[in-house]
Amino acid sequence: MESLLSSLIVVVLIIYILGSAIKIIPEYERAVLFRLGRLVGFRGPGLIFIIPIVDRIMRVSLRMVVIDVPPQEVITRDNVTCKINAVLYYRVVEPDKAIVNVENYHEATNQLAQTTMRSVAGTAELDEILSERDKLNQTIQRIVDETTDSWGIKVTAVEIKDVVLPTEMTRAIARQAEAERGRRAAIIQAEGERQAAEQLAQASEILTATSGGLTLRVLRSLS
Repeated sequence: MESLLSSLIVVVLIIYILGSAIKIIPEYERAVLFRLGRLVGFRGPGLIFIIPIVDRIMRVSLRMVVIDVPPQEVITRDNVTCKINAVLYYRVVEPDKAIVNVENYHEATNQLAQTTMRSVAGTAELDEILSERDKLNQTIQRIVDETTDSWGIKVTAVEIKDVVLPTEMTRAIARQAEAERGRRAAIIQAEGERQAAEQLAQASEILTATSGGLTLRVLRSLS
């Protein structure tokens, strides 16, 4: 009985050790391996073997991650206060750096995106923010990507979503747009009236010439 129990314990221990030693890493992940606390590298995808108790792994996803950057209050170069939010796309390209060089690469990238967006938008005027978003997007993306390179992160794109203006500024822009539409309508109306006047003058000239010719023919017939 005791030998059977001992054999059962040994079998359970073997199964536990094998289960702890064998790991399956999906295609979209890598396992960063530490041995006795020291970085060995990263493993995967597929089946990997580790030494229980001695080795420890941390899984890192290589898939594209989207960060919804919360609204940031910005004072533009022409002293207009507005709020800007954006989305940032990144992925991990060097899993070992993402684990070793920064405590929380996702949160660090998010915070860096916020501060960079405030800094870049603060050097631009409001008209630039509204009309040249692509230029600002590229500048923010480049700065964040350069900084996160040492973290093993690749920032692929940054897109400004919304620019929220103060109520008074929104009303002023609406009034300006309405005035511009009125100006264009007046120009179109004036152009139409000018063309109508030209056509009327041409018709009058034709009618005058026609009436003169008819009178001349009548006089000739009488003579």
